[in-house]
Amino acid sequence: MQHKGIYVALSAISLLALAGCGSKAAGNTGNSKYAANQVLNWSESQELATSDLSKVTDTVSFTMLQNTQEGLYRLDKTGKPANAIATSTKVTNGGKDYVFNLRHNAKWSNGDPVTAHDFVYSWQRSLDPKTACQDAYYMYAVRNAKAINQGKLAPSTLGIKADGDYRLEVHLTKPVSYFSKLLAWPLFYPLNQKAVQQYGKRFGTTSATTVSDGPYKLTKWNGTSKTWTLAKNPKYWNHANVHLTAINYQVNQSTTTSFNLFTAKKLDETSLNGQQVKNSLNNPNFVKRLPTGTQRLDFNQNKVKAFKSLAVRQAISTAIDRKQLVNDVLQDGSVASNGFVPHGIGKNPKTGEAFDQEAEVPSAATYDLKRAKQLLAKGYKETGTKSIDATLSVSDTDGAKKVAEFVQSSLQKLPGVKISIKSVPYVQLMTQQANGNYQLTFSGWQSVFADPIEFLNVFAKGSSFNTTGWKNAQFYDLLNQAENQDGNQPAKRWAKLVAAEKVLMKTQATVPLYQQAQSQLLRTNVKGIIYNPAGVPYDFTDAYIGNN
Repeated sequence: MQHKGIYVALSAISLLALAGCGSKAAGNTGNSKYAANQVLNWSESQELATSDLSKVTDTVSFTMLQNTQEGLYRLDKTGKPANAIATSTKVTNGGKDYVFNLRHNAKWSNGDPVTAHDFVYSWQRSLDPKTACQDAYYMYAVRNAKAINQGKLAPSTLGIKADGDYRLEVHLTKPVSYFSKLLAWPLFYPLNQKAVQQYGKRFGTTSATTVSDGPYKLTKWNGTSKTWTLAKNPKYWNHANVHLTAINYQVNQSTTTSFNLFTAKKLDETSLNGQQVKNSLNNPNFVKRLPTGTQRLDFNQNKVKAFKSLAVRQAISTAIDRKQLVNDVLQDGSVASNGFVPHGIGKNPKTGEAFDQEAEVPSAATYDLKRAKQLLAKGYKETGTKSIDATLSVSDTDGAKKVAEFVQSSLQKLPGVKISIKSVPYVQLMTQQANGNYQLTFSGWQSVFADPIEFLNVFAKGSSFNTTGWKNAQFYDLLNQAENQDGNQPAKRWAKLVAAEKVLMKTQATVPLYQQAQSQLLRTNVKGIIYNPAGVPYDFTDAYIGNN
């Protein structure tokens, strides 16, 4: 929701796709609202990486989990948490203690009941350092979570307890205003302990080693296949109100391919790039989304000596014309970034000013080639270097390649700079980034909920998503104060987050590029999709194919 946020966790942001031909949905016969065929044929630009909620860092996998699993809450169409496995919640002790009563009719796809113990096991497993969950820090507000994740305490000491099968207690170290939204995110969902232990390291690596408690179950995925299906889950507690019988996914790295399949009525959705957007503006199927997902250029200071220089990093950022990038290269409605935290992620609680406007550091994301050359000369002198020969690692999609070529061309206008492009499959790129195995790379991040901390935490002290070598004590202190000292004082907390963003940009920890639009063609008879711009994007629980 590189979210996560969704990492997209994100290393790249990918969403989109749908359809409308397939088998007859049970219970829809004779109802004119529903088409006889309730199957979506859905296109993705990236592969599915995993179905293990403790391992997921990308938007595609999170979207799959959102639809095959279920937690205490599920976000409604307004973005507010609504009861799912939980039937009631009691919050006490100034917002630090939670008691959830759970429904008795929730089951796993293997027939096991979903109980409070499944939540306890899941949270403890994600925080266990042996699991190496990159998103574990989202759980740090739970009592003892951080110490457990650092190997200082046993997972059994976590502030979560099952009081019988259907009563769950959670104890936080501090009040967290957005905690209920986190509970609607897959990381906080339950796990079937029997299945995890049965499959061991193979758990979640194929559909055969996955169990579900959500509206759909994952099928026809062998772990590397570029097609898979979400089939209606007959064990789901609310299966009678799930209308789609299946969602068929296929990976199309080229929007030309998916567009042609849409035109041939083999897909009910296709993402659009560039000229396709311009050509489709008057198409009744056209939909433009602007999720709070961004793409940025990361430097690896541990691999390239010159990147340790602030002047060099500033030179690289200043040499890129973001407006030209979105207008002439992407041409899909994406917006040039003016900072790391994107538009739509929050407003000042007193003035209502958008975060990205209040925290803007113009010099960190403004094109000025003359200034870039001056900065680079300064950086060369500081580092005792005369040239930069670096490799830019990107995913192998059409869009990533186009952006890479633009950045390559932009940077090679600087004296002594040579950039080579290395395209690799998306899942492979994520692994390389996590291991710090790159010199320059494009990284993406999709938030889990609408709050600036979602993005700023990417560069927090000890963050597994920051493999760039950038460190800053002032930035760490500001985040710590915002989340711990000022947690119940919205205005003070906001001011600290604004200050942190400014530190991040003044030190050019990264190069923000653009907020990525997700324009698409979606057949008008596809109804009931819940779209969340600030988190896991698509929820198909209530979706259906209409007769018109």
